[in-house]
Amino acid sequence: MKNIYWIWDYNIDEKTFIDILNHKMNIGNLDYLWATQRLLEYAHYQDVIKLLGFPEFVKRWSLVRDKIRSESQRRGYDFLLKWLTEIHPEKFNG
Repeated sequence: MKNIYWIWDYNIDEKTFIDILNHKMNIGNLDYLWATQRLLEYAHYQDVIKLLGFPEFVKRWSLVRDKIRSESQRRGYDFLLKWLTEIHPEKFNG
């Protein structure tokens, strides 16, 4: 398994990270909310959408929003949430 660029400080490969992100496992206090926050803070937008998807982003954003350190990232993801829920609900309602 390959390492992923947004995890540099833990010995976690891509499969393990995806399992944590998808509620399949925890490693100590590293749970799906930690993985969601880490993905949103450090991954490229394309990777966020590929791994989390719009529906899960909409569900989880309120759970991790206040943990995102960058104000500009919070504003950007707030905009994405508004865009999805008010303008393009078909993107996450399936």
